[in-house]
Amino acid sequence: MEKLFLAVNHCHAKKIAHRDLKPENVIYAEDKPDADIKIIDFGLSRQQKKGSQKMETIVGTPYYVAPEVLAGHYGLECDCWSLGVIMYILLSGYLPFTGTTAAEVFEKVQEGKFAMDHEEFFKVSSHAKDLIKKLLTVDRNKRFTCS
Repeated sequence: MEKLFLAVNHCHAKKIAHRDLKPENVIYAEDKPDADIKIIDFGLSRQQKKGSQKMETIVGTPYYVAPEVLAGHYGLECDCWSLGVIMYILLSGYLPFTGTTAAEVFEKVQEGKFAMDHEEFFKVSSHAKDLIKKLLTVDRNKRFTCS
């Protein structure tokens, strides 16, 4: 996760939002335990222009998309939400927001309610759980950034 935060922070410093962060878009640079990672598939990415111009196009993968993306008014912070989802999955093996349809998933994402009551979370540190909560904060102004 640290390497992911650093990589996304680098993109954000250049005002680039990936907009489709998910495990499938993260690869290892080589076949070694301490290998660097690479973020791939920048097909939905966008560079923010000068000022605080917000993006409006609803893009991304349903399970990883931030609530403000669904509202059609967002910025770089949408990637930090996706990192929270990725971290949740890596630590538990479960998705934080599920449903039988995309609409059901979107509804749960917009509410921002998730649980960490899976048995797998019993062994997860309180610091890691706290970081997930701060990344999966619906209010994008209160959400943790990569920096």
